[in-house]
Amino acid sequence: MDNKTLSIVSYITLIGWLVAYFVGKDKADTLLKYHLRQSLGLAIVSIIFNIAFTIIAGIVPSLSFLGFVGYAFIILWIIGIINAANGALKPVPFIGKWFEDKSSFVGKY
Repeated sequence: MDNKTLSIVSYITLIGWLVAYFVGKDKADTLLKYHLRQSLGLAIVSIIFNIAFTIIAGIVPSLSFLGFVGYAFIILWIIGIINAANGALKPVPFIGKWFEDKSSFVGKY
């Protein structure tokens, strides 16, 4: 697989991220490293949000209508996939800037 394809695959669940990381580890370019960071950051924020929301909805069931906010993460994932497919090094809206310099194990880009 080429790095553009691996960049797209990195957004498809954590398993896709692992596949993209290990397959592209030796031949990673700037595009792949950037989108590995973005997709990992998006996955981490999504997991934390879902855990927090589940706890809050369990304590205060009347707030369970806020579950629709979870759909925002699907939109962010789609934007990330589109950016990767276009070869753009654009951060995912709202949270992408946080992860541009994190995850140093991915490598410098």
